Amino acid sequence: MYENKFFNIDERLLKLDKKALELSKQEFEKIDNITEYNQLKVLKAFIDNGVSESSFAGSTGYGYDDRGREVLERVMADCMGAEDSLIRHNFVSGTHTLTVALFGVLRPNDKVICLTGRPYDTITGVFGIDEKTDGSLADFGVEYGQVDLNEEGRPDIESIKSVLSHEKPKMAYIQRSRGYSTRPSLTIFDIKEIIDAVKEVSPESIIMVDNCYGEFVEKQEPCEIGADIIAGSLIKNPGGGIAPTGGYIAGRKDLIEKCAYRLTCAGVGREVGATLGHSRELYMGLFAAPHVVGEALKTAVYASALFELLGFSVSPKPQETRGDIIQCVTLGTAEGLVAFCQGMQSGAPVDAYVTPEPWDMPGYTDPVIMAAGAFTLGASIELSADGPIRPPYAAWMQGGLNFHSAKAGVLLAAQKMLEKNALGEL
Repeated sequence: MYENKFFNIDERLLKLDKKALELSKQEFEKIDNITEYNQLKVLKAFIDNGVSESSFAGSTGYGYDDRGREVLERVMADCMGAEDSLIRHNFVSGTHTLTVALFGVLRPNDKVICLTGRPYDTITGVFGIDEKTDGSLADFGVEYGQVDLNEEGRPDIESIKSVLSHEKPKMAYIQRSRGYSTRPSLTIFDIKEIIDAVKEVSPESIIMVDNCYGEFVEKQEPCEIGADIIAGSLIKNPGGGIAPTGGYIAGRKDLIEKCAYRLTCAGVGREVGATLGHSRELYMGLFAAPHVVGEALKTAVYASALFELLGFSVSPKPQETRGDIIQCVTLGTAEGLVAFCQGMQSGAPVDAYVTPEPWDMPGYTDPVIMAAGAFTLGASIELSADGPIRPPYAAWMQGGLNFHSAKAGVLLAAQKMLEKNALGEL
């Protein structure tokens, strides 16, 4: 409504803005319902575990007897519907957190099968999919396999059953979010369908879910529907835009103990780990997370509606059920993708003056452009957009600490595309 008072947005885009908001109203109501449920769930976890001012005290050195760390891990377990959890600031990324979980559970000669096709770019080196990278799971004798998605980009349940009934892998791995692919992200319903299939034909397999981008999007988490272990990043959903770094692993108590031994060392595990004064931020971030995720979801729905009105292919569509906070917009050209990200950057509260350009980012197979004017470097819960410079030239947009500022960023992305003649006829 007020964009033209502060930003120079074309009147034609402002008319579409009103239409997009109208199309989003019903979905916003659904999001508010989920947000309230999850916020109360988190509040109850804080109350039940006796969070107090003393919980925020930092520890140094070995970090022995850090009550705040122990309470936070009980709170996180309750929020994720799990028996136990590890939540630490010294997980350096989501990929690192997933790696600790994988190496914690898997042993030489074990087999892991990914049931959702090829996983996200940064984790392929951990599995050693393309080559036996020094230090990868393959380097330690862990065999990798995968079940490809069907033609609609959905999990192929019959193929999953067929493969697992013969292979009986130590771990069945599920990636909830889409990564740099245009396949749909998985909803809790989708994940449960896969889990039920695994339990039917290979009940001894440990079911692990990469839960990145999915926390608090729905009323249930994967552990509540049968997953044995999940992991994610605190600079995505569960950090609420406040946690400065970190990650979490949640699930069965025996598996969390194994992961703790990998995180530190065998025989010591979770009993050490100085919090260095970061506890308050992790607590605050987790408490804020359901609301912030709701704002990010509203941003995604609005962006989907606006860019569909502009004639672009979007996934999910505005009224589709969402499994994560990511909105994919297929822009069709490299110029359109670059303009989209540059416009998004211009609406960021931090580094708005920066003009992002594609570059060879470590861990990715193609040049990548990233718009991320964030208070926390690389935080995907803050408004950001990125994508590899390869067909179909799609942008993966996520985050938004609050809807009103994030909506301005989305409009500025469209405005930059208009200025670069990447929108076509309006």
